[in-house]
Amino acid sequence: MKKEWRIKKNDEFSRVFNEGVSVANRQFVLYVLEKEGQEHFRIGLSVSKKLGNAVTRNRIKRLIRTVFQEEKEALLKGRDYVIIARKPAADLDYEQVKRSLLHVCKKARILKRGRQ
Repeated sequence: MKKEWRIKKNDEFSRVFNEGVSVANRQFVLYVLEKEGQEHFRIGLSVSKKLGNAVTRNRIKRLIRTVFQEEKEALLKGRDYVIIARKPAADLDYEQVKRSLLHVCKKARILKRGRQ
């Protein structure tokens, strides 16, 4: 993903955590913060060392990024999203990750009309 589509700074993460709304399922927690005047969404990823070694954590992040890249047209713009992976996410394949993330997105009501 391009740099302007990512959340990297600690204070940006903190703002989303403190001011945003959270929705969760077994595999992921999604924080959503609406941002005025932002023409696209941004995502931040948090994958703890408890989930596994660096290879496992990077694999999870790569799968999450791929899902958001594929579904970028269906997601609402002008928001910051922070995704926290939980322990069960380490054992999922791509289709399961996609299904789980879309489930969380539907719960958060951030998919455009045709996708809900």
